[in-house]
Amino acid sequence: MSKTTAWIHAFRLRTLPLALSSIFLASFLAAAEERFSVKIFILATLTTLFLQILSNLANDLGDSISGADNKDRIGPERAVQSGVISKKEMKKMLIVFITLSLISGFYLIYEGLQLISLQEGLILLGVGVLAIGAAINYTMGKNPYGYSGFGDLFVFLFFGLVGVLGTYFLHTGSLNWLTVLPALSVGLLSVGVLNLNNMRDVENDSKTGKITIVVKMGTQNAKIYHLVLLIIAMLAACFYTIFKWEGFIQLLFLVSFPFLIKNIVVVIKNVNSRELDPELKKLALSTFLFSLCFGLGLILKF
Repeated sequence: MSKTTAWIHAFRLRTLPLALSSIFLASFLAAAEERFSVKIFILATLTTLFLQILSNLANDLGDSISGADNKDRIGPERAVQSGVISKKEMKKMLIVFITLSLISGFYLIYEGLQLISLQEGLILLGVGVLAIGAAINYTMGKNPYGYSGFGDLFVFLFFGLVGVLGTYFLHTGSLNWLTVLPALSVGLLSVGVLNLNNMRDVENDSKTGKITIVVKMGTQNAKIYHLVLLIIAMLAACFYTIFKWEGFIQLLFLVSFPFLIKNIVVVIKNVNSRELDPELKKLALSTFLFSLCFGLGLILKF
């Protein structure tokens, strides 16, 4: 594997659609109210991409240091684990993406100040700094939260509530409690992707001391957990549509449901954790499809 290929693998491009799901959905929600800002959308997209790649790089380095990345791990070979990229090189790249995230995030907040107060902007800037910390500390540091069962909570918060509500707030300068429902959907679907990842790696994680929720509850309970995550995500979208009903085009998001239901069936029936690896990409893309269809259903009514 060449160094260029190793870096591309380390960026884990297949995770980017999932990360962008909250930004796209929030922007569609704002557009449906005719309060969409192109600058906010572009800057939020860039900031999210930088943060997600930062998280992926930190995860690559952290799992290599802890020993979670080894020959028994299922899934694509990691960059540091392969030896093609050194730990020193990875640390330098982390600094690059921390810097990019800060610059992009700063300009995002600066642009948002046209609609929000300085105090609100500073609060959002603080949330952004926390997001950078969360991206790094998932598998790095003295007490990485991904190793103690808190990964699901942070994914729900940042991929769901913070991503959707924060972006919507920057677009509109206000919050609507109903937007919590689609934010809930994206957050829970994102946790579902992480749960699949942890189910796939449960044996190796258990051996290396990476105590995920799946390690704590066991595979069978994790399957039920997965079912609950996806069912509640679908129900939340349905409830939002009921409360904001304006036409049948809003049901466009139902296009994504067969893929989500199929994912549930595959997970419930699974007996070989290795076979869950391709399901991560499928669920991530299904989440992105859900966001696009949900959003289009809102704006096409105009």
